[in-house]
Amino acid sequence: MLTPSKWQRLRTGTFIPANPLCLTSERKLDETAQRKLVRYYLASGVGGLAVGVHTTQFAIREHGLYEEVLRISAQVTAKHGDPDTLLIAGVAGPTAQAVNEAKIARDLGYDLVLVSCGNLPGYSEDELIERTRLIGEVLPVFGFYLQPAASGRLLSADYWRKLADLPCVAAIKMAPFNRYQTLDVVRGVCESPRYDDITLYTGNDDNIIVDLLAPYRMNVGGKTVKKRIVGGLLGHWSVWTHAAVEYFNRVKAVADVGGDVPPELFVLANEITDCNGVFFDAANNFAGCIAGLHDILVKQGLMQGRWCLDPAEDVSPGQIEGIDRVRAAYPHLCDDDWIAAHIHEWED
Repeated sequence: MLTPSKWQRLRTGTFIPANPLCLTSERKLDETAQRKLVRYYLASGVGGLAVGVHTTQFAIREHGLYEEVLRISAQVTAKHGDPDTLLIAGVAGPTAQAVNEAKIARDLGYDLVLVSCGNLPGYSEDELIERTRLIGEVLPVFGFYLQPAASGRLLSADYWRKLADLPCVAAIKMAPFNRYQTLDVVRGVCESPRYDDITLYTGNDDNIIVDLLAPYRMNVGGKTVKKRIVGGLLGHWSVWTHAAVEYFNRVKAVADVGGDVPPELFVLANEITDCNGVFFDAANNFAGCIAGLHDILVKQGLMQGRWCLDPAEDVSPGQIEGIDRVRAAYPHLCDDDWIAAHIHEWED
């Protein structure tokens, strides 16, 4: 339930990693590792968790794992998280399926649902809006612009205005990995009478720091409307999380005050984008994006192996070498040593 203090956390902006899925070599749920992974995120100081989303693998639904994975994260958070830790559940599929998933999330104590519009080619934009309205009767909605390479679709600025008009929509995650399409979301929100009620989060893992630093000013009917991206909900933040929380807090403190931005933050922005390029396998149209994250977590002792539900899904040639390169190049972004010092504390 979104208490006033949780609403405040959402509105002011916080750090939310997208949770990966821990599997055994038989590609069955590894509950022990899944719990340990959630403990790692909570110990790192995250403000929320996103579960059942793209990074968790959409295929958890067809494998019958959706409810169990959500339950594990909710249980561990209730025991070890702070009272205001936001729980966000991904919902997907046709309207009836997505509404049912929202009910599952509600019954497990989740606060919001991140609504994917991927893999629904037969739905018009207006039908997607109606689908969101029905989902929003169950839980408050986190809108989601998912890039086409990850099964998303292109959506117009008019769609985002109509989405922002819905009273159930509390926030929007922008993850098209495209500046023009990100601007479509911001413009659509600014054109809505509810523009001040919508909180913007970056999901652009390729542009995290600049998204958090750069304000928007839109002319709407002769009136200047200002918006900022105040937080992030990111798959990139599922790894090297402790270090990422530290730089998020530093960047957010600068953005909240306004004024001049220290040049080193733009250097940091480029370093993080370089890391993301190999984490997400941008060179191969993101084919290894989930397996790349898994590989990092395996080497840190948080997963048994980088297995995905699809046996054919794995890292691409050269991707591991790329990850090794950025680990050596940017040791200040890596939290291997911190994990090694604390991992024994996370047996649930």
